[in-house]
Amino acid sequence: MPTTSNQGSESGAPSRGLQAVRGAITLVAIVVNTVFWAIPLYAGILLKLIIPLDGWRKGWQRLLTPLAEAWISVNNFTLATAGTTTWDIRGLEGLRRDGRYLVNANHQTWADVLVLQRVFNRRIPFLKFFIKQELIWLPVLGLAWWGLDFPFMKRYSREAVEKHPELRGKDLETTAKMCRRLRGQPFSITNFLEGTRFTPEKRDRQQAPYRHLLRPKAGGIAFVLGAIGESIDSMLDVTIVYEGPSNSLWDFLCGRVDRLIVDVRERRLPGELLSRDYNEDDLFRDRVQAWVRDLWTEKDALIDAVVTEDRRVPLAEAS
Repeated sequence: MPTTSNQGSESGAPSRGLQAVRGAITLVAIVVNTVFWAIPLYAGILLKLIIPLDGWRKGWQRLLTPLAEAWISVNNFTLATAGTTTWDIRGLEGLRRDGRYLVNANHQTWADVLVLQRVFNRRIPFLKFFIKQELIWLPVLGLAWWGLDFPFMKRYSREAVEKHPELRGKDLETTAKMCRRLRGQPFSITNFLEGTRFTPEKRDRQQAPYRHLLRPKAGGIAFVLGAIGESIDSMLDVTIVYEGPSNSLWDFLCGRVDRLIVDVRERRLPGELLSRDYNEDDLFRDRVQAWVRDLWTEKDALIDAVVTEDRRVPLAEAS
């Protein structure tokens, strides 16, 4: 049965001014909470750095994770008490705190990160995202992400690769190297296959064959599968749908998202896609790309069903 959490208001919607006040209060509360938890996180990160021994680092990592989960829990409480969005969350049965998951989701807005954290916090291992290398300099958060062993990705522009061919594939090699650090421990690592947030303009510019999604990029997930695929228990295929006038992070904080559907489907990874070389194995590359396209075709159909059919009609059962 779907797991549903309702937080909508029985009365009429507040004015946009009141919604903006709510959004500002929620944002300030999240910022204050982040700064508060950054202090013990930074102390733990410093101690983790003092002695560069693997066992010492892993021990401190186990202590840092509960702090990060507490940080997210307070954010979740803030969103639950300040928001009026109706949450419809489906497919959380059977998830484990000691599992090893690859989490795949469509990407529409910066609010997706808060949504995934709320859905999965303390249900699976602490959720980690691929982070652009430049974001390590983001105040407060950048160092915290680094200390929590989030996988940072350094992307090279087409112009840089043309000038320096030796850079070709280096970004994905870095991804694979960082993923190998996760071996031998529970983990949840998240990948947005689209690589950027969805807009109709981006979709049209890409000539994507989908209504609600951009073209997926198979390279990143292929390197995860190649580096640690045999260590992954399963993939959590997440489809996020926002119902309301807008789904921006600001509108989400203001409570202007009427209803939020999160559909989670646990899938086994095809054995032929594990521990292979995406750069050198042409057959593997073709199979990964075909598998990703099939996933995206099904996901687009799921989103279409939600936005076009009666909202009481449930999504199809997970395969």
